[in-house]
Amino acid sequence: IDGRSAKAQSALAELLDVVWLTPQMDGLWRDGASERRRFLDRLVFAFDPAHAGRVAGYENSLRQRTRVLQEGQADPHWLSALEEGLAERGVAIAAARAALVERLNQAIAERQTAGRFPRAGLSLTGQVDQWLAEATALEVEERLRAALVDSRWRDAEQGGAAVGPHRSDLGASHLEKGVEAGLCSTGEQKALLVGLILAHARLVALERGRPPLLLLDEVAAHLDAARRDGLYEEILSLGLQAWLTGTEAAVFQPLESRAQVLNVTAGAVRAAGLTGQQRSC
Repeated sequence: IDGRSAKAQSALAELLDVVWLTPQMDGLWRDGASERRRFLDRLVFAFDPAHAGRVAGYENSLRQRTRVLQEGQADPHWLSALEEGLAERGVAIAAARAALVERLNQAIAERQTAGRFPRAGLSLTGQVDQWLAEATALEVEERLRAALVDSRWRDAEQGGAAVGPHRSDLGASHLEKGVEAGLCSTGEQKALLVGLILAHARLVALERGRPPLLLLDEVAAHLDAARRDGLYEEILSLGLQAWLTGTEAAVFQPLESRAQVLNVTAGAVRAAGLTGQQRSC
């Protein structure tokens, strides 16, 4: 960055926000809770670069605590220190997630019509999330620390921890239909996900004062023509830099006069028109 080696990827996040979708994420609403937590944490990271460090630190402490418990000869002071750190980081993680979900829900609600993509209503479920809705962060830290102490023997047998933000889940519903995302059709689930990413990009641009970099891998090809046009309109209206990949030039025809097209063939990148004809860079 500016000619100097960055110590960590988080340094780039101070200058650039990145939002992305890949085909592997299409099953988000059908996959396990861990995938949805990772997805939500990436969205939080755009607003709070330190969030990634807290999540990594929490997971590391959780592994250390499991190892200490299963060894059966734990130093009580070390164990208490690990649990204290887990409670502090865990509540910070849960609070950051809750704050973003609230802001996203508000941003989505302010768009009175769904447009080409359905509006998603988001929610968080989990013990720590419920506590945060009822008490202050300091009170929740104490509750989580006490819960970790109480579950030591069970956690030693089963591994991990019975309570914490690693047990939380992100829920979503189709607001216009009042149906949970997991019960929607495959096409509706895809559209909900795209709409959520676009809402997040709008929120980043509004709150951070700069639009994010949007990376969409094989997204347009799996949308019908109306939603594809809607996607392009949203991207252009946001005024952000977007990279879209695809194997069929016709999919991007509506963008012909408003986008640069690059062909990637045999390890080489060349500028080209949407007809597939190569031209010099």
